[in-house]
Amino acid sequence: MSTRALRTAASGMLAQQYNIEVISNNIANMNTTAFKRNKAEFSDLMYQEVPTNSIASSGGTNSQSNESKIQIGNGVQPVSTQKIFKQGDIQPTYNQFDLAINGEGFFQVKKADGSFVYTRDGSFKVNADGQVVTSLGYSLDPEIQLNEDTIGINITRDGRIDVTASDGQTETLGEVQLIRFMNPGGLKALGDNLFAETDASGVPIFGTGGQNGFGEVHQGFLESSNVDIVEEMISMISAQRAYELNSKTVKTVEEMMTMANNIKR
Repeated sequence: MSTRALRTAASGMLAQQYNIEVISNNIANMNTTAFKRNKAEFSDLMYQEVPTNSIASSGGTNSQSNESKIQIGNGVQPVSTQKIFKQGDIQPTYNQFDLAINGEGFFQVKKADGSFVYTRDGSFKVNADGQVVTSLGYSLDPEIQLNEDTIGINITRDGRIDVTASDGQTETLGEVQLIRFMNPGGLKALGDNLFAETDASGVPIFGTGGQNGFGEVHQGFLESSNVDIVEEMISMISAQRAYELNSKTVKTVEEMMTMANNIKR
C-alpha cells in the first residue's frame, strides 16, 4: 500500500517537472516572432481494485463473494504537448519584406533538400540572387524572384505581389500562397519557427489570403508570440504547488511506514 503511494507521488513529481519545462520554454520564447505556446497534457494511469475488508478477504468463498472493492489509481503520466495556435498581436515594422497573417494560415517554404515546411514567421529577406527567403535562407514557395532594377514591392491583403521597377513600371509577379491544415495542432514543431506535416495534421490545403477561411496578409507587420506572461506565471505557480504537495506525500508515506515498523517492535 505504501509502495503504491510512493510510486503515485513520484509519477506526480515527474509530471510536474515536465510541466515546468514546457512552461519555461513558453516564457523563453515570449519575444520569438509568431511563436505558439505549448500546453502539457496528462492522463491518469491504470486503476487497481482493492478489497476494502482485509479480514473478509482472508475468509472463505462466501465472505469473498460479498466483499466490496474500491479502485485505487497508480498516478499520472504525460501524454503529449499541444500547440495552441491562438492569434498573436500584429506589430508594425514598416519593413516591406515583413509579412503577418491575420487569421488562419501558414507560409510554405522550401528547404535545401527540397522538402516543404510551414511557418507563420514572416520576417523575410532578399538574398544575393534576388530570392525572397526566410532568416535561415529557405526560399518562400511559390518562389519570388526580384530583378536588379526592382525598387519597391507591394503585397496586397490577398497576397498579390506587385513590384515597381526603376523606370516606374509596375508588374505583378504572382501571389503569396497560404496553407492551412484541418488540425494545425497535429503539426510537428521542428524549431526555427518551422512546422512539418504529419498524419495527425492532415494534408496541406492551399488558398488565397482573405478567402475560404484563410487569414489576410499584412505587409510591413509581424505577428508576435501568443505567450501570455501572466498566464504562464500562474501555471508555473500551480505546477510548483503540485510538485510540492507530491513531495509532501512522499514524506507522509515515509512517516507512516516508520510508524508501522515501530508497531511491529
